[in-house]
Amino acid sequence: MTKNSSPTNPEKEVCPTCGSDLSPMEETPTGKQLQRCSQGSWNPETKQVEGCPYVKWIQPEPEVLDEKCPKCKAPLVLATTRFGRKLKKCSTSGWDREKKVATGCDYVQWLTGIKEELDEKCPECGKNLVIMTTNRGKKLKKCSTSGWDREKKVATGCTYVEWINESRSKPNGDENFPEHEA
Repeated sequence: MTKNSSPTNPEKEVCPTCGSDLSPMEETPTGKQLQRCSQGSWNPETKQVEGCPYVKWIQPEPEVLDEKCPKCKAPLVLATTRFGRKLKKCSTSGWDREKKVATGCDYVQWLTGIKEELDEKCPECGKNLVIMTTNRGKKLKKCSTSGWDREKKVATGCTYVEWINESRSKPNGDENFPEHEA
């Protein structure tokens, strides 16, 4: 029996806060996975935890890609941070907890949204539109000339943006109502 296993079921993990069993794994609406104490629950109305507040966030394993690191030629992996941001990094990279320093190759490429060209013109400036899928999976239609000045922290180019609501359905069975795949 391990330090975090239940006396009645050695396979089941226990809450380090109160000693109760952990509930089965759950997934949040944003796709993150977690296990909470069986004596605690989330109340969506009050936006508070009721009972034991312990939550164990499950970090997904990095996915090995068919790409090589440009610095050391080792395989790259696709990883997700605990805050949901995605990145490609060298498979040899790591972290020494005792020394608090990075180890291995330091190559990292943060992934941003995916752009898809459209054969549609912007209603404001007449240039082409693009569909952007953010790194959190939300979609928007925007002008191809729009951008962001990181230093000044201001939008540049055309400001046309139309967020695409994935959950809407066709009104009255209208077959001409646009649908967008996730």
